[in-house]
Order: sequence, then C-alpha cells, then structure tokens
Amino acid sequence: MKQKKRKKKQLKRPGAAPGTLKYTGEKRMDDSLLFLVQYDPQECVMRKLEAKETPVVGVNRVNWYDVRGLHDEALIESFGKYFNIHPLVLEDILNTQQRPKFEEYGDEVFIVVSALRFNVEQHELSNEQVAIYFGENFLLTFQENEDDTFLAVRERLEAGRGRIRSRKSDYLAYALIDNVVDNYFEVLDRIEERMDELEVEINAQPSREVKEKIHHLKFQMLALRKSVMPLREAVGKFSRCESKVMDESTGLFVRDLYDHVIRISDLIETYRDMLNGLQELYLAELSIRMNNVIQVLTIITTIFVPLTFLAGIYGMNFDNMPELHWENGYFYLLGLMVVIFIASLFYFRRKDWI
Repeated sequence: MKQKKRKKKQLKRPGAAPGTLKYTGEKRMDDSLLFLVQYDPQECVMRKLEAKETPVVGVNRVNWYDVRGLHDEALIESFGKYFNIHPLVLEDILNTQQRPKFEEYGDEVFIVVSALRFNVEQHELSNEQVAIYFGENFLLTFQENEDDTFLAVRERLEAGRGRIRSRKSDYLAYALIDNVVDNYFEVLDRIEERMDELEVEINAQPSREVKEKIHHLKFQMLALRKSVMPLREAVGKFSRCESKVMDESTGLFVRDLYDHVIRISDLIETYRDMLNGLQELYLAELSIRMNNVIQVLTIITTIFVPLTFLAGIYGMNFDNMPELHWENGYFYLLGLMVVIFIASLFYFRRKDWI
C-alpha cells in the first residue's frame, strides 16, 4: 500500500504581522456556504443564507452561524468585524494547521477541535479543522468541508429532543464538541476492526504487503494521537472556564466530556500497543515459517547423507571390493538405502521433528 504524497500547505508569509488573514489549507469547495440556526424553547428556525448577507443576532434566542469553506477570507473577515472578533482568533480560524486549543477573549470563548473520519475502503484517516467561537446568545462554527459535521446536533435541535433547546450557547458549544468526540469512538471502532483483519492476514500469509498495511495503520494512529492529545488539554480548560457565558450546570457536562476524552486517549495508547504487537506477530510468523523451511531442508539433508555415503563408497571402483562382484549387489545396495530412508523417517516422526 503506497502512502499518499501529502500536499504542501500554504503558510503565512514570513514576517507578516500577527492577525494577518491567510487561509493555509486546501480549497475544498467552490463557494463557501452559510447557514443560520435560531432557536429558543418554543421553536427552532433553520435556513441557508447568502454569503454576503449581513448577520443578525436575535435577542432572547441562540443564534448559530455555521460557515463551511474557509477559503473565502473576506467572508471570515466580515464575521470578525460584525462580532468584534480578535484578529488572532480570525488568524487561527484560517490556519488549518492549528492544534486543538481553548482560549478566552473577555466574555467570549474560542475553541478549535479536529473532526476525524476513517475511510473503511481506503483505510485512511481524514482530518477537518473545526473552529467554534461563542458569546452571549450567539455561536459561530467554521468548517473546512461542505459536509455537515454537526448533523446529529441539528436533528436534535429541530426535533426539540433533550435539554439543548432550553440551554444557551455554552451548552450548544458543549454539544458540538461532544458530537466530534463521539465520532472519535467510531473511528477507533473502525481501526479496531482493521487490526482484527490484519491479524487474520498475518496468520494466513505474512507477506510484505501486510507489513506495509501495518505501517500505514500506525501512521494513521499517530495522526489520531496528534489530534487527541491537545484536545485533552483544551477540554480540560473548557471544564474550568469561569467566563460569565458559561453556566455552572454546563460545566458538569463538560467535565463528563473530559472523561470521554481521557478514555479515548487511553484507547489510543492501547491500540498503539496492539499495533506493535501485530508487528511483532508478523516478525514471529516470518521466523516460524523460515524455521519450518530450514527444518524440512535439514531433514532432507540428514536423510541423504548416509545414502550419499554409500553411493560414494561403491562409486570408487577399487578392484578389491567383493561387493562389486555380487550378482545382486546393486539391488542389495538399493534395498539398504530404502531401509535407511524409511528408518530415518520413522525416527524423525518419533521425535516429532516432522
């Protein structure tokens, strides 16, 4: 399995001022999409907006603006101006190489997470940066892809299930991150299934291709670990947030989310050990198969050594060799060789060597 060559990402120009808006990722869609969800305990309204439409924050309800496609730097800048977002936050939104993080900016909160998916056909891990910025009565999300990472949350809002419609933007931020973390468990399930498949392949035929598959999966686990370890720190800070936009009851849910992230971290370490075990199993299977080949060759050599010895003696053609003049000497010699061959096989079988 060949590793895909990773494209070089654009970086901010060296020497550029802090807060310079420069999208560092790949353009994944032609036009950015903008969606608005407004809800309160009584109703929930969802609609698609035009990219140039001016944001409006409704009073006494939560306003969730979802931007998909970060290549439109002007659109991101317009949100920054309307919601008075710090330039460093806007820079981090457009920097898709940003590690998961949590920061407080006055009475508003900024969170970056990595949304992960595992392609079961190509056995490839895909990473999408998701940025969340929220304050009193509003929340902004910025996704790289057109696909809706938070579809499950939208369905809960539309159906009015649970407590989400009766809570504020801080609980919505928790629900979105919880949705991302739940996908991590699904990714780990797919990886575990892949490890089971590789174990079967190793036991059946430990080929070079299997070794490359193990190496590829180890690379995917490394990418997963690089996303989860910083997330652990970010969610830990989120659980200790004392901003006035954070309700005390939401903190209980965030602390539970932190426990989930800890569990995922533990599972990643366990799976890394299991992958190392698969690699050791691969080497052990190769060694066993090599030993079996050597054992067979050794047995064949051991059987033919006495036969070669007899053939060598009677192939020297000395005159004073009585057996050369026996009428049935040739058949006696062949019979003796057959007896030695059968006796050797019987002895090896008794010793469990074959």
